[in-house]
Amino acid sequence: MKLPPARQSIGAAVVIVGSILGLAGCAHSNAQALVNQACTHVDKSLSLYQASTGAPSSATSQADGAAALQQLRDALPLAAAAAGEDPEWQAFMTTLSETSRVPEADLVTALSQQCSSVADGGIGPVSPPTSVAPVPTKPEIGQ
Repeated sequence: MKLPPARQSIGAAVVIVGSILGLAGCAHSNAQALVNQACTHVDKSLSLYQASTGAPSSATSQADGAAALQQLRDALPLAAAAAGEDPEWQAFMTTLSETSRVPEADLVTALSQQCSSVADGGIGPVSPPTSVAPVPTKPEIGQ
């Protein structure tokens, strides 16, 4: 039995939409898996960083600090791949990319929050504030 052309078109559209939705779900799932892997590195890094701050010697402190930084660098490609699949992870990738310019001490809070939302079963990273304080204006001369 042959279906009328209108029913064939509707059937094809349903198949296409279903396929797109299925693929979108896979991308989110894959991005989540990549973020979980990246956060494993971040957690190791934060532990090593904490150890470096209380190390008994300068050499141990430097070794732990270098190992902590390497863990963050290992996490970056995973976070970048996740952000490429799901833009929700752009902030996490950006935080990790700052490791080449910013000391880890300045990133600990952000990385902890971003990965703790993953560990707590959250659906995404902690987003930065969306509002900016207004810029004060100078009174004009003569007012």
